[in-house]
Amino acid sequence: MPDYYLHHDGCVISTSINKYVYITLARSFHQDITQLKYSAVERVKDLSQIKHPIFRETLKKYGISGIEITSTSDIPSGTGLGSSSTFTVGLINGIRTLCGLPTSKELLAEEACDMEINRLGEPVGKQDQYAAAFGGLNYIQFKRNGNVNVSPIQLKENDLQALSGRLMMFYLGGTRSASAILREYSIPTAKSAEKKTQMCELTHRLYNSLSHGHIEALGKTLDDGWQIKRCLAPDVSNPFIDDVYRRAMENGAVGGKLLGAGGNGFMLFYVEPTEQAAVEKALPDCRRTAFRFDRTGSSIIYNDEM
Repeated sequence: MPDYYLHHDGCVISTSINKYVYITLARSFHQDITQLKYSAVERVKDLSQIKHPIFRETLKKYGISGIEITSTSDIPSGTGLGSSSTFTVGLINGIRTLCGLPTSKELLAEEACDMEINRLGEPVGKQDQYAAAFGGLNYIQFKRNGNVNVSPIQLKENDLQALSGRLMMFYLGGTRSASAILREYSIPTAKSAEKKTQMCELTHRLYNSLSHGHIEALGKTLDDGWQIKRCLAPDVSNPFIDDVYRRAMENGAVGGKLLGAGGNGFMLFYVEPTEQAAVEKALPDCRRTAFRFDRTGSSIIYNDEM
């Protein structure tokens, strides 16, 4: 969050997974019409009439109209997996490709951050945009001068597979806008800064452990981080989330956390393979969602104008 990293150096460890936002762009037959298909359908002649803010501001920035764009997703929006930033990164990647403009992973991340944080004024950090643009398991540092350093975590292939195999993700239900919770995160207080510093220290230690192949360190780190995160804002957790966490921990999970800002969405647990059946049985009211790590980041998978 800017309220923290502009005064202290912030950091996260994150990975991209094989859940995608798919964006298709094509020139419109009717060159004066811009058509957008997502959870709604918009058909306009004037870009300023577009209701979807990311579509509207991105198309206005590039001055491009007379195109048809369709967006679909493997995961519902508002569930804590960074779908909004992933969509923004993918949209920028697609538009730049359609326009024949050069691009890079760093440029995609920075342009997505500029769109969401500066142009649209969303109270978000930079971690989701960089995760979507770069892909992979990374240690990402946010510097006070605005620079961002992305350091891939070098794990042996068997360790990477073992780490992936010890993570269980459950859908708790519901969607929400993260803005209200994130605005509470952003209120600069001494207590908030202290808690975020503690989270950064956990991240530093975890990066060192993972870099030496100690994947088991993730379990306890997730638990420690979740206990801190719950204190950042009152709406991060609720009685149902607390109960899900308790049941998982009592049945073999080593640690876990709610993904995203808080309130609902997906919960991630670190669980040894021998305990996973018990954890899944203890959470019959939550839908387990299988996934694996992804290393590619935002990609153009087909371009018929090349």
